[in-house]
Amino acid sequence: METLPRIALALAIGAVGGAVFHILSLPLPWMLGALFATMAASLANAPILGPARLRPAVVAVIGVLLGSRFTPDIIDEARAWTGTVAILMVYVIAVAVVVVPFYRFVGKFDWVTAYFAGMPGGLSEMIEIGEASGAKPAPIILAHSLRIVVTIALIAFWFRIVEGHEVGASMGAVEVLLTWLDALLLLASAVVGSLVGKRLGFPAPTFLGPLLVSAVLHLAGLTESAPPGILVNTAQVLLGTVLGCRFLGISARTVLSAAALAIGSTLLTLALAFGAGLAMWHLAGIGPEQALLALAPGGLTEMGLIALAIQADVAFVALHHVVRILFVIVLAPVAFRLLLARRSTP
Repeated sequence: METLPRIALALAIGAVGGAVFHILSLPLPWMLGALFATMAASLANAPILGPARLRPAVVAVIGVLLGSRFTPDIIDEARAWTGTVAILMVYVIAVAVVVVPFYRFVGKFDWVTAYFAGMPGGLSEMIEIGEASGAKPAPIILAHSLRIVVTIALIAFWFRIVEGHEVGASMGAVEVLLTWLDALLLLASAVVGSLVGKRLGFPAPTFLGPLLVSAVLHLAGLTESAPPGILVNTAQVLLGTVLGCRFLGISARTVLSAAALAIGSTLLTLALAFGAGLAMWHLAGIGPEQALLALAPGGLTEMGLIALAIQADVAFVALHHVVRILFVIVLAPVAFRLLLARRSTP
């Protein structure tokens, strides 16, 4: 029970941070405000604790929300996405070739740790595979956590300040009356989707499973509703709080050093994403903004939220992030073993 006051304090700090960002009309206020407020509290050694056990429910809500943007006309659009997926795969390889040496020579990581810190995969997957391969987990955790934070901040502020989009709290919610049947279907999407995601071994199962079930229900025309705005904003505060509390127990000096590396690696990756996005634009007619969100090295959940906020094609963005994660999960261990075999060959 002694952990409950610490969790309550973390949530209070996150809510205040979100409210301040909202009042100041900053981009993605409820998530970014909560994230930066709790990250600052974590670095100040405040007696807080992240509500990590609530994260599956939180991302399930966001998964259902993003799934509500899957409409029947997406099926026709998907035919043009084969070429963009191929561009994505080339982009992922290019990121690995550029960012892994960056961590090795600039960050002074050993090759194994640099390899898994620089791979553009999911945080949990890279930590798990990297540690099993002999990498140091702490630098990988910092590299990927800060990559996500830096990417979210840069992308959100770019679309708000430079592009002028309303990357705000409304998330472009679907304005459809929520009936009891709609509420039950959305709840079923979250619960059944989470179970399906775990059963099928999805990466981020409590996010992708609800997104998949919600998408199927919306594509079938069984509902046109989305989770209510207050629930979505609450989910964003919880998600931001969980992310911010990841920095508990880490010194400010360590974070600042890792942040400098994360900014450098993220800028390199975003430069490659910009180039790949231009290729998608010229070869497949995909808008540059939508392409950038599909390629940006942020989290699947967070990039999906920004796509929703600026009225981009959520299905396109989500699909490409899923392919990126799966591609890296499959590619990284295989390539690592091949490189090890090559180095051990006399």
